[in-house]
Amino acid sequence: MNFEQDIVNSLEALRNGGTILYPTDTIWGIGCDATDAAAVAKVFKLKDRDEKKSLVILLADVRDLLKYVAHTPPDIADIIAGFDRPTTVIYQGALGLADNVINEDGSVAIRIVKEDFCRHLVKRLRKPLVSTSANISGEPSPANFSAVSPRIINGVDYAVLYRREEAAAAQASRIVRLLPSGEMEVIRP
Repeated sequence: MNFEQDIVNSLEALRNGGTILYPTDTIWGIGCDATDAAAVAKVFKLKDRDEKKSLVILLADVRDLLKYVAHTPPDIADIIAGFDRPTTVIYQGALGLADNVINEDGSVAIRIVKEDFCRHLVKRLRKPLVSTSANISGEPSPANFSAVSPRIINGVDYAVLYRREEAAAAQASRIVRLLPSGEMEVIRP
């Protein structure tokens, strides 16, 4: 199976309220349409994760932040361009997303992806994509596909074939919180 067929199969699952297992710019993730509360609930159930914990959202372009975040700093594109590795930013004032992906304080964690598969998928979905580690809550995040639990693989509506053979250990993204002062607080280095 090729890259394009994986995109098509993923889009079919996502557009029908389903979940996918897919390679991201960091570790393997479980994804769904971040505007579909029922799909998001499926992700929480599959992971045995408390719904009070928020999820990371992937976007393909910095300009898409304007649709999903009420208050973005004017220099956010420059800030993101300065990151030296995948970095998830926590923003205040989430907009247009399923309520269950938004933290109870109104914040949302968003990463702009540069990896080809994710960018193509998000661009063609035309919606933000949930990206949470492909593990049962409390278990270690899988460093590559071979470390993903069969329960997760069998629990999603579609498991992407692209990049399954990669053996290198991937690392989760850095997480920073954007403070009202414009400073960045590092949550996960």
